[in-house]
Amino acid sequence: MNDEASPRHPVPAPPKHPLTQPIPVVGGASRADAGEAGREVESTAPKRGRRRRRRGRGRLPERPIVLVGPMAAGKTSLGRRVAKELGVPFVDTDAVFQGRYGVITEFFEKQGEAEFRRIEAEIIAEQLDEPGLRIVALGGGAVLTDSTRELLRGFPVVLLMTTQAAVLRTANLSRRPLLRDDPEAWGRILEVRRPLYEEVADVTFRTDRATKEQLSRRVIEWARARGRREARRAAAKAQAEARERSGAAPAAGEQAPEQTSETGE
Repeated sequence: MNDEASPRHPVPAPPKHPLTQPIPVVGGASRADAGEAGREVESTAPKRGRRRRRRGRGRLPERPIVLVGPMAAGKTSLGRRVAKELGVPFVDTDAVFQGRYGVITEFFEKQGEAEFRRIEAEIIAEQLDEPGLRIVALGGGAVLTDSTRELLRGFPVVLLMTTQAAVLRTANLSRRPLLRDDPEAWGRILEVRRPLYEEVADVTFRTDRATKEQLSRRVIEWARARGRREARRAAAKAQAEARERSGAAPAAGEQAPEQTSETGE
């Protein structure tokens, strides 16, 4: 083989630093120090990530969230699920009534609807007066009482709607004699109460178009968005009151607290 035909490669220069010595790092830290710093970041990063996720979930309203809607729309089952997901109490006002006064249908027969509605309104007011977040499901006819509708103006209200066909398909008719004896009664009752549900509701979800898991997630997402808006409005109101007390003028570019309205799906 001809040596002239073979390309000559330059001999690499020796490293400026012996391979057995650490290479200096900007700031005077050694690789070992950098490694320690790296391990410290790795150990704390997951904690910071968890904190970010907690903040990202958003604030919740600091008062009861109320579920209303027609008979067998899923208020109790969905309410329990949402409360469990959030780790807060769940209250079914019909169950509270029955625990104190017995079966509702029997009470109707003996005492009449007017007395039932009076006591029902008292129970609702009692439960909504409890401090902190909880999920409260009302009976289908609770909105018939004027004082209850007025009270609900001060709370986040979720309307759960469905159809008569879905109710008759999924409801346990043995526990609902009205539907068993007169299946068309559900639709007639809803037409009377629908305007009252819509009057008190902040948002509406259809329970016949999604799974319980999907509905629970949507209600929680809506509640968190509502909580963030309420927190922003409360902060803006507090700032405005503080300025008013101090006599300071509004900051440049600052606007009054936003007024928002919510639409359901």
